Amino acid sequence: HVQLVESGGGSVQAGGSLRLSCAASGYTYSNYCMGWFRQAPGKERERVVSIPSHGTKTYLDSVKGRFTVSQDNARTTLQMNSLEPEDTAMYYCALRRGHCSAAPADYNTWGQGTQVTVS
Repeated sequence: HVQLVESGGGSVQAGGSLRLSCAASGYTYSNYCMGWFRQAPGKERERVVSIPSHGTKTYLDSVKGRFTVSQDNARTTLQMNSLEPEDTAMYYCALRRGHCSAAPADYNTWGQGTQVTVS
């Protein structure tokens, strides 16, 4: 049973920083993609960054230079700096077998989400 559990998030003023973590368990994929997505009220869910098991990470243009993702074994960490009010959203980590995709529907395992609010 594959499980993703997010932690971190919270409220911060513009220009501040937050760190999100995603702990994964129960998967044995040799080729996979881990992704961070976000969804603001009234908006579609969008990919923030995807981390392939083999290959290059892909960041959303609006977060490049501000967000950095790293992995340590089964934990994926999203460091978010210089936060802007537009970054306010529910953030989710997701996992899929195979190559990365920007489409949320392509991911079959999701965490419960963690709220990020920037004022």
